[in-house]
Formats: sequence, C-alpha cells, structure tokens
Amino acid sequence: MPNDPSDVRTGEDPTEAVLSESGLNSKHLCDYVINVATGCRHGCKFCYVPTMPSVRTRPEMLKDRADVDDAQQEWGSYVLYRDDLPDRLDSHLNRKRTWKRTSKGCGIVGISFATDCYMDGRAGKITREVVDVLSDHERYARILTRNPILSLQDLDVFKGAGQYVTVGSSIPSMDAEEVGAIEPQAPAPEHRVRGLEELNEAGVQTFVSMSPTYPTQSKEDLRAQLMEIAECDPSVVFHEPINPRGANFKMTVDAARSADQTRLADELERLQKRDRWVEYSLNHLRWMQELGDELDMPVHLWPDKQLLKYADPAEREWLEGWRERQSPEDFANRDTPSTPMPDHPGTANAAGVE
Repeated sequence: MPNDPSDVRTGEDPTEAVLSESGLNSKHLCDYVINVATGCRHGCKFCYVPTMPSVRTRPEMLKDRADVDDAQQEWGSYVLYRDDLPDRLDSHLNRKRTWKRTSKGCGIVGISFATDCYMDGRAGKITREVVDVLSDHERYARILTRNPILSLQDLDVFKGAGQYVTVGSSIPSMDAEEVGAIEPQAPAPEHRVRGLEELNEAGVQTFVSMSPTYPTQSKEDLRAQLMEIAECDPSVVFHEPINPRGANFKMTVDAARSADQTRLADELERLQKRDRWVEYSLNHLRWMQELGDELDMPVHLWPDKQLLKYADPAEREWLEGWRERQSPEDFANRDTPSTPMPDHPGTANAAGVE
C-alpha cells in the first residue's frame, strides 16, 4: 500500500557535487546528470538507485539526516533535498570552461535520473530553478519524471527554455494495478500520459521511456500502449525489458505478490531463470521494433549488454546495432544522423508470452 506522505522523512542533502558526468550517454540520454535530492517518494521496488554509490556508501549521512537504517528496504520513505543547488549550479557554470559532448549524449544534462524531480512541490521548485539556470547558460536539459502533471506548473519556464528542454515520463505499462503494485507511490500511467499530452499541446518537446516493460505484456498489450502514447506525439519512445539482477528484484516480486498481482509475481519470478529472461527480453525488443515500424513511432531500443552474451551471433549483431544507433530525436542538435532500424534476423522465439 502507498505510504502516508507524512511518513516520508525529509531533510537537507549536504552533497557538494553540483554537476556529475554520466554513463547514461550509452543509452543516448545525456552526458551529465543533476539530481535535486537523495531518496524518492515513489518507492519503485525495482529501482536500482539505492545500490548506487551516491546512496549505498553514505549510511552515516542517511542515518543522521533522515534516520535511515537500510537505504534499499526503506526506499520511498526518505528524501533529502538540495535546496541550494540552483545557486551553486549557476556559480559552477560561470566558472566551467570545458563541456563534455559525446555523439550519443550530445552534452545534455539529465534531471533527475536517481530521483524524481517532480515527486512533490519542493523538488519541483528546485527543478524549475535548475532548468532556468541551464537554459540561461544555453545547456540542454532532459527531464524525466513519473509526475509530468506536476511539471505543468512550470510551463512558463519550459517555454522560456524553448529548444533547450525536453520532458519525458517512464510508462512501463498501461495496467494501473500492475504498475501500482511495484511503483506504490507513483502516479498511475494514465495520469503520466495525460501530463505529457498537455505538455505537447503547450508546445513542449516530450519523450517516453517504456521502461521496464513486464513479462505479462503481450505484443497486443504493447501495441495498445504505443497507440495511447502516440497521443503525446513524443520525439522518441525508449524501451527496455526488466532486468532480474540484484536484491531489489526480490523486492519487486514480493511487492507484486503482496498486492495480489499473482500472475505478475509468477512471471517476474520465472525471469530468474536465464533462458526465460533471454526469451522474454528478445521477444519484447523484437515486438517493439516491429510495432515502431507498423505504427510509424520513433522507437529506440535499449538492449541490456548482458543480453548480448546469451544471444546467438545473428541476434547479437542486431542488438549491437541498437546499442550503437543514434536516437531519432532532433533534441540538442544531434550531430550524428539517426540510422535506419537494425534488421532483426528473425530467429527469436515468436511464441514468447503472447
């Protein structure tokens, strides 16, 4: 069940770093990241962030500032905000003389990929000011949030930033009960779609991350989802299957079972068998490519690098093609034109989970 918002322990984050270089350029997302807080109200069970060094290696700080005993088990019940971040960012950019710009990351700054920058009003205020600073310095910002409706309060900032901002949301499935089971405090998927629709209607660039899709989803489910997402007119739809590695995956299975989503829990549990995970992942990636072509949607796949180890040579070449293919977005004046979708060799098991 969702936490009472009053149960979330809050404080101030003493992190000194302002702007961090990011490996997310491998996913064609950004070269830098800015996180407006440590912790997140949404409490998504599959979230990898509590295992990242920025959280995992700071137990004393988390205990002192938010009485956290176990950063992963308590994920969703603590948030430490970085209220002074915009001022420090402005000073940092005034001094910064070099700027990283890879062909995949395009010098973009991601906000926020280790928390949700619109999880509440306080985080939203920091985000608003950060976007203002970045656009003043002519730096591109990619905002990712599960609460795009709250971001609508900043339409004036987004419009002022113009070409320098794009706003997206993670929408793994349109099944609100399944999503709610493992993203217990996050807005329902239909609200995320509605928020992106309103942003698009207001002239703000948008994108979607269908990540991670669930093993309960058939090709028809993915088609229906893409047709709903099409109403947002996103510049790109990123996609990846769920990854069963890590302690957080057991939490994901347990959360689905506790919410009486037995089918989802059973299918997730089956993914712990490597052959099943490979089959499911290849099917979803193949289906998404086919649907992108069928529906004329700008789909961009994110194949897990571990999947390349277990795919046959023809499939491996196909997956590597996606890992190297440029995102189809025009955002940030990408200097490497998008190449055609890599051809699928047609060897994946078509039966899958349909």
